[in-house]
Amino acid sequence: VVIDGIIIVILAATGLRTMIFNAVPPALKTAITVGIGLFITFIGLVDGGLVRRNSDAANTPVPVNWGVGPNHELGIPTVVFIFGVLLIAVLMALKVRGAILIGLVVDTVVAIILEAILHIGGKFVDGKFVTPFGWDTTVPGWPTQVVALPDLSTIGQVDLFGSFGRLGALAAIMLIFTLVFSNFFDAMGTMTGLSKQAGLADDKGNFPRLTSALVVEGVGAVAGGYTSTSSNTVYIESASGIAGGARTGLATSFTGLLFIVAAFFSPLTSVVPIEVGASALVIVGCLMMAQVVDIDWKDWTISFPAFLAIVVMPFTYSIANGIGVGFVSYVIVRAFAGKAKEIHPLLWVVAAGFFVYFLLPAFHLNG
Repeated sequence: VVIDGIIIVILAATGLRTMIFNAVPPALKTAITVGIGLFITFIGLVDGGLVRRNSDAANTPVPVNWGVGPNHELGIPTVVFIFGVLLIAVLMALKVRGAILIGLVVDTVVAIILEAILHIGGKFVDGKFVTPFGWDTTVPGWPTQVVALPDLSTIGQVDLFGSFGRLGALAAIMLIFTLVFSNFFDAMGTMTGLSKQAGLADDKGNFPRLTSALVVEGVGAVAGGYTSTSSNTVYIESASGIAGGARTGLATSFTGLLFIVAAFFSPLTSVVPIEVGASALVIVGCLMMAQVVDIDWKDWTISFPAFLAIVVMPFTYSIANGIGVGFVSYVIVRAFAGKAKEIHPLLWVVAAGFFVYFLLPAFHLNG
């Protein structure tokens, strides 16, 4: 992850990452935004328990279903999720400022009260699955302990070239290539979606101080690796902050400071169940979906790649996959339609890179 971050910083500082960002046609940038909106919505529906995976025994062509069991029963946590979605939706319809935050707070209180009365419990007990009707990862309730010292033991536990010794040079290089590619385009897609939702992007989907933002995102990857965690990148959940009015970065800065403080109050994470947070994701997904009208659906060479980018993101649970399929199909369709000269040269390179990226799993490289 550290090496991935260093490469990302170099690509951003040299301007190459910005050049690729600017080479993406506006229609695909819009499609990325809409796809992320659907992706967020799907995450929210899954986390809320409304959409669940079918059992392997079902052997159906669609891997997900509504609710649980043959009669599609819904547990109390899922009802709390639905209540949260509707509450936030009504508050937004009434143009109440801070509708999402108010909805999350009220829904959390409702969840705590229901758990105290009904003793619903969690889906898992001591790591073992017990019921599909319980709370997913967090059982709401006031914790017995509020303050706790954070465990900082993993900071700096990095062996920069250890993967080359453990996996072999070729496998390590392929692993780093995969990380760089997914990190590069996940962040690009997320920044595109967030900047458009915030109204900061121009007609071409570009936004001010793009290069600086890309460098900072790369530094975040290095910092994440240095603390022995995943890349500290830009997150699509930030769309909920934008929906609440965040625009200048001040809200994000305060959020970062609050995260530092929150590290000493980690037991409080048991107060808010994931089903409550999921309700905000559905609302934000709807807000991002509204930009689909900016795509020229009458031009097949644009609408088809845009469509693929939109649907592949939620269906494969990956922003990078959606971007890749959109890029590859855009280059192929427009080239054969006699519009090859209109394709930016960098898009040819990126599309070829994604083609390799998609083929890598087929080689099963083990070093």
